Amino acid sequence: MAHLDTAPLHSTPPGETTGEGRPEHAPEDHPAVRSARVGVLIANLGTPDNTDYWSVRRYLSEFLSDQRVVDYPRWLWQPLLQLVILSRRPFISGEAYRSVWNREQNESPLLTTTRQQANKLAATLESRFGEGVAVAYGMRYGNPSTDSAVRELQARGCQRILFFPLYPQYASPTTATACDQFFRSLMKLKWQPAARTVPAYFEHESYMRALAASVRDALGENGLDDEGLGDNQPVAKDAAPSVLVASYHGVPKRFLRDGDPYYCQCCKTSRLLAEALGLDEQRLVTTFQSKFGPEEWVGPATVDKVAELARAGHRHIAVLSPAFATDCVETLEEIQQEIRDSFMAAGGERFTYIPCLNDRDDHITALADIAAGELAGWL
Repeated sequence: MAHLDTAPLHSTPPGETTGEGRPEHAPEDHPAVRSARVGVLIANLGTPDNTDYWSVRRYLSEFLSDQRVVDYPRWLWQPLLQLVILSRRPFISGEAYRSVWNREQNESPLLTTTRQQANKLAATLESRFGEGVAVAYGMRYGNPSTDSAVRELQARGCQRILFFPLYPQYASPTTATACDQFFRSLMKLKWQPAARTVPAYFEHESYMRALAASVRDALGENGLDDEGLGDNQPVAKDAAPSVLVASYHGVPKRFLRDGDPYYCQCCKTSRLLAEALGLDEQRLVTTFQSKFGPEEWVGPATVDKVAELARAGHRHIAVLSPAFATDCVETLEEIQQEIRDSFMAAGGERFTYIPCLNDRDDHITALADIAAGELAGWL
């Protein structure tokens, strides 16, 4: 687990640091304890430990057994999941993970990038607040677990923890289940740290600035234009895309009816991004991906919409995924392979994927700004 091991926050005079020692006024035989610190725990979705059948099956079983993700009655869902879905799905998902796997470090890109985010965030917070903050990262599913991250921070003397789910928009199957797991971890501790959680941050100025900058960086000075729309000439190599597609992970439509704000927050993210880029609603299209199961999901579906755009004459489009803070199998494989193939098969000629914010410096600045706001009164 990547972390920044820091010195005490308020227990020593300025310019002095202490890692651990006997508490003031304690007997001489009192065991050494670490000085009090503030912890920031960033949390991501998770990853299998490897791409083989059993590693992927363990991961999918944990993920799909979460009733925040699939909320069907357990007596109905578990036999179907364990006996039918998990007999086949690990082969398919394993192939998808292998296509994007970080072979150099033998781990998923999500794990690699989350570690980089934690390291950079630790350095940024240290530059702002001195050696008073410890940063760690954990996963809702798989390793390193949320439980191990909480215990690590507590072992390093953190008596206060800010839990930071890396989901710009709130959703029950992402933010809520991550927070559930965090509080379950606290339930196991004899001495619980004080705790805060970071709310949805899609409206935060620093986040939106970074998101808009990532689009400008990817598209260059030309931005969007009408090249490749309305005639039958091949699209020029340097032609800019004519449409920007914001593809979000989908949820069942009944989640919206039941009060989950995710769909509305996604739509507002797109509107704020369009305003930041100076685009009208025809130039930035909101779609949803990763449909699972038979029920109706929010839409339109990305895989269908990109084909529709190609048939309408858009030969070059750009796609980004604002619901993900970190590139993962849903972006590196689903968008760049399945969704791209759908666009090209329908007549599209060029497909530009705009990466997630990952460990961009402006993204780390945004995360630090958000964390600093939530740490008010603790630092």
